[in-house]
Amino acid sequence: MINVIGLGYIGLPTALMFAAHGLEVVGTDSNSAVVDELVAGNITFKEDGLKPLFDRALAGSIRFSTDYQIADTYIVSVPTPYDKETKKIDASIVCAAVSTIVDVCSDGATIIIESTVSPGTIDRCVRPLLAGRSIDLVHAPERIIPGKMMHELIHNARTIGADNADTAQRVRQLYSSFCVGEITTTDIRTAELTKVVENTFRDINIAFANELARLCHEAELDVYEVIRIANMHPRVNILNPGPGVGGHCISVDPWFLVGDYPETVDIIRTARHVNDTQPSYVLHRIKEVMAAEDINDISRVGLYGLAYKEDVDDTRESPSLRLLELLGDDAARIQTYDPHVDAGRTQQSADSLSAFLERVDMVVIMVGHDQIRESMQMLAGKVILDTRHICDLPGVHSL
Repeated sequence: MINVIGLGYIGLPTALMFAAHGLEVVGTDSNSAVVDELVAGNITFKEDGLKPLFDRALAGSIRFSTDYQIADTYIVSVPTPYDKETKKIDASIVCAAVSTIVDVCSDGATIIIESTVSPGTIDRCVRPLLAGRSIDLVHAPERIIPGKMMHELIHNARTIGADNADTAQRVRQLYSSFCVGEITTTDIRTAELTKVVENTFRDINIAFANELARLCHEAELDVYEVIRIANMHPRVNILNPGPGVGGHCISVDPWFLVGDYPETVDIIRTARHVNDTQPSYVLHRIKEVMAAEDINDISRVGLYGLAYKEDVDDTRESPSLRLLELLGDDAARIQTYDPHVDAGRTQQSADSLSAFLERVDMVVIMVGHDQIRESMQMLAGKVILDTRHICDLPGVHSL
C-alpha cells in the first residue's frame, strides 16, 4: 500500500494517478476540511482532467484520512517554503511528516520525498530522523505544472534519487505503473540539485526577457519585435516578458541556492531580484499609461487575472497579488477579475467579465486566460496595458 502525505496540488493528483492504475492508496492530509471534501467525493481545486481521474481512483482502491497509515511506501508531497530573510529552505514541514511516518511505519518501508528541497536537505534534515531504522530513503522530485498536470504526470521524464541501485529500480518500477516518460535513476543529492536547477534555469531566462522589456521601453523600442528578430538566429530562443513569476516552484526554488551558496550564485540572485521586482515595474507602467491617457482615478483601472498563470485557480506567489500589495491603500479601490478565482479574493472583484468591464476605463491584462483571448473584442474602446502580449486591438500599451 502507498500512503501519500499531503493532498495539495502535487500530492492529490499523484495519489489519484497511482490508485487509478491499480495500486492501493491512502491519501493523508492534516487539514480535515480537505479530507472531508475528498471523502464526500469533491475535488479541492480546479484542474483539467482531475475530476475524471478522481472518479477512476474512487472506483479503484483509494481512501482519504487525516491519519498516517502502516504502509509499504510513503510519498511525501508537502510544502517547502523558504525563509524570507536568509533565503534558506524551511524543511520543517517535510521533517514533521517524516517523523510521523517513522512513528507508524514498519522496518523495510520506503519513504519517497517528492517535495522540492535544496541540495543536501535530505542528508542534513531527513536522514537523521531514520537513525536506527531499516527504512529506504528516496528523492523523486515532482515535475508537473498546474494546467497540465494530468498530461505531465504521465509523459514527463522523472528522476529517482536513491542510496542504492536496488531501491532505485524498485521505485522506478512503481512510477512506471503510470509514467511513460523516461525515468532516470541517480543518487539523492544529484536528484535534489537537478530539480532546483531546472526551475532556476527557467527563472533566469524569464528574468532576461523581463529586463530586456525594461531596456526596450527606456530605449523606445518594441521588445517583441526585437525578440522576434533575435529568435531567428538558430541558437537563440528568448522568451516573452511578463508581469512577474508566480507559483510555488520557479519563484521559490532558486532562493534555496541563494540561501545555501550566497557567495557563489550572483546570476541566480540577480534573476530572482529582476523577477521579484517585475510587479513593481508593471505598477510603474500603469501609472505611466494612466498619465498618458489622462486617467486620474485608480478605481477606473482594473487588473484582469489574479492566478499566477493562465487557466488555473492557483494564486501562489501571484504577480497580481504582489502588485496589489504594492498599491497599499489604493488596492481597495482598483478593480479585479479572474474567472478561475473566487470573486471575494479582493475587495473590488467583479463576478463576471462584463461586470468588470463596466467598472473600468483601463484594463491591465495580467494573465492570458482563454476567456480573455476569446473575448478580446469586448475590450474595444478601453485603454489597455497588455503584459502578456496577447491583445491585437489598436492602441494597446505594452511593457
